[in-house]
Amino acid sequence: QVRLVESGGGLVQPGGSLRLSCTASGVTFTSHVMGWFRQAPGKGREFVAGSNLFGDGAYYADFVKGRFTVSRDSAKNTLYLQMNSLKPDDTAVYFCARSSKIAISAREEHYDDWGQGTQVTVSS
Repeated sequence: QVRLVESGGGLVQPGGSLRLSCTASGVTFTSHVMGWFRQAPGKGREFVAGSNLFGDGAYYADFVKGRFTVSRDSAKNTLYLQMNSLKPDDTAVYFCARSSKIAISAREEHYDDWGQGTQVTVSS
């Protein structure tokens, strides 16, 4: 059984940074595309960033390019999302997810397993 657990969320001021973690059990990261999504209050879930099968390539939504970085530590079976220059619009619940596809996808339906999410609030 695949289990994904996110952590690292919290309250941060605009311009600040946070690093989210997603630790997996029941699955080995090295053979799966992994993604980060977020859901703001009253809005649908949207793609943020994805990490390819080998962890050596990434794809980002336009609104986070240059600010967020996705990475993984295969030895720890953990996916990370480093978030810098945070804005109030980044406030959302952030989810990590595992895809059964071989290429990074921004489509929610291409991801089969999801964590419970971690809240990120950007406010002064």
